[in-house]
Amino acid sequence: MQKMKKSALVLLIAVLLSSCGEYQKVLNHGKNTEKYQMAVKMYEKKEYKKAITLFEKLMGPYANKPQMERIQFMISDSYFQTENYAMASYYFSKFITNYPESTKAQEAAYFSAKSYFLASPVYSRDQEDTYKALSAYQNFIDQYPDSELTEEANKDFAELNRKLQFKDFEIAKQYYHTEYYAAAIQAFDTFNEDHLGSEFKEESYYYSFMSAYHLGMKSILEKKEERLSNAIRSYNKFKKNFPESDRLKEMNGLEEKLEKELTKTKEIFATISQNN
Repeated sequence: MQKMKKSALVLLIAVLLSSCGEYQKVLNHGKNTEKYQMAVKMYEKKEYKKAITLFEKLMGPYANKPQMERIQFMISDSYFQTENYAMASYYFSKFITNYPESTKAQEAAYFSAKSYFLASPVYSRDQEDTYKALSAYQNFIDQYPDSELTEEANKDFAELNRKLQFKDFEIAKQYYHTEYYAAAIQAFDTFNEDHLGSEFKEESYYYSFMSAYHLGMKSILEKKEERLSNAIRSYNKFKKNFPESDRLKEMNGLEEKLEKELTKTKEIFATISQNN
């Protein structure tokens, strides 16, 4: 039994070495037709990195030949399978441009968007790939509304939108936490204009009010009345939009402080006016 296992292992190693030797021979010295056949073989065996190396060598020689349609799709998919999403999106996009009538065009359009989606970084980094993914998904959804892939495309599209919303929300909240209250109010106002119906809407209105509250309470006398009044309007806006919010208990107490401070401020101005 032990001898049989050793024999089987030796045979396996011999086959692997032979296969590897054949691949290297074709890669370095084979004709283009041999490289093409080997590339397809490697692709079908899911040895994508080896397939990519061969496909890259064939891009020039097969540029205007019928096989190029198949080569471009297989190299695109090979890059996708090896998680090189930048190259995958590049080749899938190129495939769509070169072969819009191909039977693989729909699949290529979807995976071009998916490649950008998978390359999209965390919200705190530059979102160029996120915007590219959104554009690619929108094009796919518009062109193939009845595709079986459309549901997944819509799901990814929503996730990307949420990421961009969260990024804008966190930027606005950062202004609040660093006590740049005027900038925070402006950022939250812009957020609410740009992201109607956002899941962060209640939080955005809350932090906008809190920013207005602190800005008013800490304001210099010349600007205090206006800023306190703005904070009270911000409170009323929140209360109108979220009458059942758990935050209202806290905010009601703060609004009372604003009203008292506003009354006191008006009295100070009245006194100053009388003295003058």
